[in-house]
Amino acid sequence: LLDTTNAGTSYTLGTQALNTGELAMPGRSAIAVVQTQPGWLLEANGVLHPRGSEYATQYVVDGIPVLENRSPAFAPGEDLDQVQSIRVFTSGIPAEFGRKLGGIVETLSNRNPLHGFHGTALLGGGSFDTETAFLGGNYFDGRNIFGLSASGAHTSRYLDPPVEQNYTNDATTSSLRESFERDLTGQDRLRLVVNHSRVGFLVPNEQVQQATGQRQDRNSLESAGQLSYQHMFSSSLVASLQARVRDLSADLQSNAQSIPIEAFQDRGFRDGYVSGTLAAQIGRHELKFGADAIYSSIHEKFSYHVTQVSGEDFDASTPPNFSFFATGLDREQAFYGQDQIRFHNASLSAGLRFDHYSLRANEVAWSPRIAAAWYLPKAGIVVRGSYDRIFDTPAIENLLLSTSAQVRTLNRTVVQLPVRPARGNYYETGIAKQIGHNASWSTNYFWRDIHNFGDDDTLLNTGISFPIVVDSASIYGIDTQFSLVQHGPWSAWVNYSYLVAKSQLPVIGGLFLGVNAAALLNSHRTIWASQDQRHTAHGELRYQPLPKFWASLRVSYGSGLPSELNGEDISTLVAEFGQAEVDRVNLNTNRIRPSSTLDIAGGIELWKRELRAAQLQADVHNVANRLNVINFASLFSGTAIAPPRTYSLRLKLTF
Repeated sequence: LLDTTNAGTSYTLGTQALNTGELAMPGRSAIAVVQTQPGWLLEANGVLHPRGSEYATQYVVDGIPVLENRSPAFAPGEDLDQVQSIRVFTSGIPAEFGRKLGGIVETLSNRNPLHGFHGTALLGGGSFDTETAFLGGNYFDGRNIFGLSASGAHTSRYLDPPVEQNYTNDATTSSLRESFERDLTGQDRLRLVVNHSRVGFLVPNEQVQQATGQRQDRNSLESAGQLSYQHMFSSSLVASLQARVRDLSADLQSNAQSIPIEAFQDRGFRDGYVSGTLAAQIGRHELKFGADAIYSSIHEKFSYHVTQVSGEDFDASTPPNFSFFATGLDREQAFYGQDQIRFHNASLSAGLRFDHYSLRANEVAWSPRIAAAWYLPKAGIVVRGSYDRIFDTPAIENLLLSTSAQVRTLNRTVVQLPVRPARGNYYETGIAKQIGHNASWSTNYFWRDIHNFGDDDTLLNTGISFPIVVDSASIYGIDTQFSLVQHGPWSAWVNYSYLVAKSQLPVIGGLFLGVNAAALLNSHRTIWASQDQRHTAHGELRYQPLPKFWASLRVSYGSGLPSELNGEDISTLVAEFGQAEVDRVNLNTNRIRPSSTLDIAGGIELWKRELRAAQLQADVHNVANRLNVINFASLFSGTAIAPPRTYSLRLKLTF
């Protein structure tokens, strides 16, 4: 019920939570699980925001970090069908983690140690012509583990569309994964993983774009190979080496009917990563030392042709055609040391990290981390506190474009400044309490002060975003969670987050076009960050009267994100998006009106014999079919509509 030794805030989701969680749309299974945790907010197109941070989510897959944007619009998503557990944390971050520190999502792949051949098959379907399939298996002969899995999906609702009609939103995904693990000796283990993923989808149109016949196709490809080696010197001293090579690419194609611009893009990078760690336990100390390095080659190709000239879209000096191509090298190195000390009912975690970053900017940073926890067993209470110094590197997507001198020809009022890493301080204090024998409650108060606060902007209405930096940000709030593990056939959990996220102008990094550029550079006013949603809540009530049957009721609530209308004509917005969507915006407060969803789900075990079983799960999302707007006319995120009532069904076979 209580983690009495962890000095930071973390939440772990095990096999049952992952296997019976929400049946999400393709590419969003991991995102759907994480966004229900305290402090996490989901914005348009599956972009996660941990505690108000923009594009600062780090995925750690079997010990290797993945730092780029993993939302559906940017890269193929991770399937939970191959994941054994997920751990997320937002404070008390160990020194071994760096570069993206808004929040960490750590996943552990499923490894089946049973002798012989065992596997899982999944078939699913639902609303919007959604079809999903997964087949995976492992063979273990006592020393070697061979694994192979494949998955595929198709849906007619992949991204969050800007209008209810859900125009041009088809997508197809596929992935293939092979793994091999061998105990070389009683002290040495070797593991190799190779995977390939692809997603191809259409960019959803709004009303005016649909009327002209616009079509924009996007594709993302990822191929990766990962090697891990572990050696046990003794029961208290372990060393490991890891290496990975990846190719990740994304492209955009537009037809001649696209308005106001016909855009094309082909970008990607080859990523090389290597790390080494040494972990030891000496008395009360759990020590860990390590170093890692990233070596990446990046390419970006972008061009456009203006198809509709409008003063609202372009400055008069904007050229009708533009073409850009550039390559770059990313060089990053880091080393760290950390120690976790346990003394009776007290725990102390301390670490120090050094980072060097070199990609269009060359900077170094030292990052101390410290966290403490004190357990009061008679009261059933854990008190925690932590401080994290962070050094967040800029988003890699379109960074070369935003920092190239060539884009200065786009507009006579263009302003271009270097995009530098963010530096900041994270503070937190919290308390957790055991309630009886089967419930717990926790509350954490946090605040974050960040200089060079990272965000993103859109280039000339193309839907292609690039990184920017504002002077600073101040973020504070409260996360709280109540969990009822089991009370007879009932279990439940409720999460609530309160967040205030303010950004301080001026803009000090990125590319800006148009008459507003000078104002952004010279203004010192405070604005609400695009992810400033004050109240967010999620909850689930689960009923399992029999071992073979369960049912659940899930609820979600959001008080609404800021809207950036910037004096736009309401009649124009109605023509683009529809009256019903405009009515979901409070024009007096410039905020989207509150959203809420009610979901129901249930599962039954159809058949079981030894290790073979068949299970069926059904979900109904947004039972009330409520129109929920995620973003509206936002400069950074555009307009996006949350899913209406949707139905999902999944059959799972284990053998």
